Amino acid sequence: MEGMEQWKVHVENWTSQLRELLHQSLQNVHQIPPAQLYAAIVVLSLTTLFLLSIRLFRRKKSNTIVLTGLGGSGKTVLFYQLQDGSSHQGTVTSMEPNEGTFILHSEISKKGKIRPVHVIDVPGHSRLRPKLDEVLPLAAGIVFVVDALDFLPNCRTASEYLYDILTNASVVKKKIPFLVLCNKTDKVTAHTKEFIRKQLEKELDKLRASRSAISAADIANDFTLGIPGEAFAFSQCQNRVTVAEASGLTGEIAQVEEFIREHVKP
Repeated sequence: MEGMEQWKVHVENWTSQLRELLHQSLQNVHQIPPAQLYAAIVVLSLTTLFLLSIRLFRRKKSNTIVLTGLGGSGKTVLFYQLQDGSSHQGTVTSMEPNEGTFILHSEISKKGKIRPVHVIDVPGHSRLRPKLDEVLPLAAGIVFVVDALDFLPNCRTASEYLYDILTNASVVKKKIPFLVLCNKTDKVTAHTKEFIRKQLEKELDKLRASRSAISAADIANDFTLGIPGEAFAFSQCQNRVTVAEASGLTGEIAQVEEFIREHVKP
């Protein structure tokens, strides 16, 4: 009973101190000129809103990487290499999107907090490409995979597909970073990334000229590629375009991972 009485006394003392502190605070507030008080409230409110907006912006920053390109270029093998470090014997084909959110296989053993990456492998078949329009606005980065081994026979078709993506409204407006990835470079007869870059730029330049005759109504959702009157180069794109090499079959994908982590921070 004596312990309970002492506890009650302590509680009453704390309550009394809190009341006194509240009373003093109210007196201090009343002593502040109204103009200064309102200004302080406005500054506090704006600061709170600013900090909240920063936090919301950070939370909404995309972690989605889109893999795309012609069928047979090795997109799906790259998807599995990123996910589990396996090539799946290099015989994987895909007619439906492969999609997953995971920590990159090369980062599994790393300590500390690592942000997972949401990777979408969009099929390269022409009939299924409309699905690409659904995911492009979500992308933090786009990886366009090119078959460096059988590049020349597919150069024109790949360039047409690439042109459509580079002039896509979402890609241009959001300046989505773009990686042209020359896959299968482990093969002796594979073309170099410099050769592929130059050939793609030439084909895109031809496409730009041929499509310039299309009426504005037909290209309402597209943007002009490059600088008028100059030969096209990837450096003219509003979004940054880089060219890299990889081999999905052998697991040489370091340049892809660097691109991903540059745009999806750990």
